[in-house]
Amino acid sequence: MFSRNDNSLIAKWWWSVDKVSLLILFIIMAIGVFLNFSVSPAVAARVGKAPYAYLIKQMVFLPAAISLMLFISFQSERAVRRWALVVFTLFFVMTIMTLSMGTETVKGAKRWLYLCGLSIQPSEFLKPSFCVLSAYVLSEGRKLFQSSNNIFKRNSGIILSGTILAFVSAVLLMQPDIGMTFTMFVIWGTQVFLAGISWLLIAALAVAGIALVVALYFTVPHFQFRIDSFFDSSVGDKYQITQALSAFHSGGIFGIGPGEGKVKAHIPDAHTDFIMAVAGEEFGFVFCLFIIVLFAFIVLRGFSLALKENKLFCMLAVTGLLVQFGFQAIVNMSSSLNIIPTKGMTLPFVSYGGSSLISIALGMGFVLALTKRQNLNGE
Repeated sequence: MFSRNDNSLIAKWWWSVDKVSLLILFIIMAIGVFLNFSVSPAVAARVGKAPYAYLIKQMVFLPAAISLMLFISFQSERAVRRWALVVFTLFFVMTIMTLSMGTETVKGAKRWLYLCGLSIQPSEFLKPSFCVLSAYVLSEGRKLFQSSNNIFKRNSGIILSGTILAFVSAVLLMQPDIGMTFTMFVIWGTQVFLAGISWLLIAALAVAGIALVVALYFTVPHFQFRIDSFFDSSVGDKYQITQALSAFHSGGIFGIGPGEGKVKAHIPDAHTDFIMAVAGEEFGFVFCLFIIVLFAFIVLRGFSLALKENKLFCMLAVTGLLVQFGFQAIVNMSSSLNIIPTKGMTLPFVSYGGSSLISIALGMGFVLALTKRQNLNGE
């Protein structure tokens, strides 16, 4: 499409961006549109909305998400860090605002703000921006103080990034949003491990993490209920899980056909948490496996690109972003199959949800920007 001698901004982007990952991301988005087209009428009928209300709303957010992803993918490494700082600061303040101004949802949780007629979940945007900021703090700390004999200076990056995580986690737990908190810890833990850390400190962090989970179990009734209901079939309402498993079973290998599924009319969260059940019933195991392969490809290809060059910031940032992307997909799919306790996490680019769609696009834009050849090579 462009000559390699073309020095225009678009031409430079075209010859440096990972076009294969970009194509796979567009395929995943197309699958999301296709599944939302199938599920929207049933979900809308249950709540008394127009048949394609959810699909139309998703189609409004999708071009904005694609535009944001492409815009961010044009940015330099330095610009990515600046955008991450701006986004993190803005949405951290908005996340704090949810504690007093947020709309109360499930079990008294306050995670949403209504601004200018739009419903926004600010914490969704903390994940990708935190990945980049944490990677920068860890890489700079290692570069500046790696040879220091002072243990605090040598671990300054870990201490500072951990402090940022602590503030974020405190706000998230006050909402409360344990799933989001756990995701942030998984991201940070992966980055810290790759940045280089002693086994003694790893053990200490592991013990602290286990202690936090135990404390949450005994202090947060909703969290305790979800754990108990997962391990004890007599506790809680298993309606959605039962319906989802039945949908996978009835779909078989190749599904019962597009639009023919019944589960979307019975599961309240068929368009979000359980959209894989809709895919399994209507298109079968082969199609679900295809979706899994697409997500795995994005994550593994991103890892391979980030590890090609010895540039710590890019490696840590891309790894954190891809861990978030893959972890969210795994949680969504595993919840649908009753492998783990149910958690309200969307399937990236597939499930319905404006905040989720835009925030994931931001994260993938960061990945595309940081895996461009000139960023990896430091040109």
